[in-house]
Amino acid sequence: MRAMNWMEDIERRLASRPRRAPEKGNARRAAVLVPLFVREGMLWIVFTRRTETVEHHRGQISFPGGAEEEDDRDLSATALRETHEELGILPQDVRLLGALTPIVTVTDFYVAPFVAAIPQPYVFAPAESEIAEVVEAPVAALSDPAIKETRILPGRDEPVLFYRYGENVIWGATARILSELLEAVA
Repeated sequence: MRAMNWMEDIERRLASRPRRAPEKGNARRAAVLVPLFVREGMLWIVFTRRTETVEHHRGQISFPGGAEEEDDRDLSATALRETHEELGILPQDVRLLGALTPIVTVTDFYVAPFVAAIPQPYVFAPAESEIAEVVEAPVAALSDPAIKETRILPGRDEPVLFYRYGENVIWGATARILSELLEAVA
């Protein structure tokens, strides 16, 4: 698979998708990066497992990202800055491919997801205070309907989406973002 072909294909697919941003209300603005790469002809996604000591989403599988800071020129800059802080991925090594639909989380964050390509192989430098583990998963495995389920959780009005990948459970906002990405690249 030629590198430029897959990146241009994903750029086209993301650009052609309709996106309707949710109402922000008083939600705190944040952004995540959905890092993609090709290994052995297959498309992969990079996730993180958050430590048990972070303020929000302890121990959960997530995409690198976080809250917007005053110096960020826009939310894509937030995603790049946070990804550098959390995983050591240099902004100049990232090719932004497009955006997915922003979501508002139950923890009151307005999250803008940005899809990006990173070189492979890449040596990650996880921030020990925030990242317990880097999880790489092939898109083909995550697209298997057998690993996807929805459940009603206490205190939630809508069903919650879950993906099981090996020992990892991807759910909540990360699962919602992943679901849209999988639709876009299918």
